Amino acid sequence: MTNVMEVLIVEDEMLLAMDIEAMIEDSGHHVLAEAASLQDVEALPADLNPQLAFVDIHLAQNSNGLDVCRYIRAHWPDALIIFVTANVAKIPADFSGAHGVIAKPFSQAGVVNAIKYLAEGMFDPPPSIPRPASLLPSPHLRVRWGDEALGAA
Repeated sequence: MTNVMEVLIVEDEMLLAMDIEAMIEDSGHHVLAEAASLQDVEALPADLNPQLAFVDIHLAQNSNGLDVCRYIRAHWPDALIIFVTANVAKIPADFSGAHGVIAKPFSQAGVVNAIKYLAEGMFDPPPSIPRPASLLPSPHLRVRWGDEALGAA
């Protein structure tokens, strides 16, 4: 794969973070960093430049993914942000600016297909492959890639 995404994982369940990391690496992309809380994300090096962030809603140290999303948008505005959560109902209608959600529990194939779709959209927007059912897009993805991004799987 010639286009390699730099990915940030924000997940406080270590085993789940390791699973997501393996899926990212197996898909030919690179995990820049892992964080378990907003405080961990704030402590990341300033020169980090993730293209994709997978973010859980409930995080360590009484922090949450909505605040992490706002931080990422302020510091790395070009990054795609995908919530990975069992608490989809806790995501506000505006997704706090995030681009979509993958609901837990998820399948390996669902995450891998979402990564492939997101990578294609990152490097050659909009993606030409169908959006996988595992990825529920937000309105921000339509703004970024047009109506094709919201097409059914």
